[in-house]
Amino acid sequence: MEPFGDPPTAQMPIGELSGRTGCNIETIRYYERIGLLPAPPRSAGGHRIYGVDHLKRLTFIRRGRQLGFALKDVRGLLALVDGGDYTCDEVQALTLAHLGEVRLKIADLKVLERVLDDMAAECEGGTVPACPVIEALFRGA
Repeated sequence: MEPFGDPPTAQMPIGELSGRTGCNIETIRYYERIGLLPAPPRSAGGHRIYGVDHLKRLTFIRRGRQLGFALKDVRGLLALVDGGDYTCDEVQALTLAHLGEVRLKIADLKVLERVLDDMAAECEGGTVPACPVIEALFRGA
């Protein structure tokens, strides 16, 4: 079974590429401008004509972004793939660096959760104009 629904045609317009990947048309154009996605050939009428390789590459980019990889990291992974001589060690190094960043974010979010929980616990939820949550935000701590 094709992972994108019906098998893609050899050529597709930007709207179809957008629909198949869930990627906004403007984002596709942006990825082209910054060189993540190669510019497609154009029809006689000047419309972009995308192929299966564009579909695969855009899916790769989107999945990398969903997993939290920064564009520079996605570019690095694509450079390894494009060069064709990447090693699992290189991919693992990028992945482990990203994992470290994710773990730091999780730790920050846990601290944020505790602070918000403490602030909410101070609030009685009444109609009194003095609100501990608002006061805590004004205090900055």
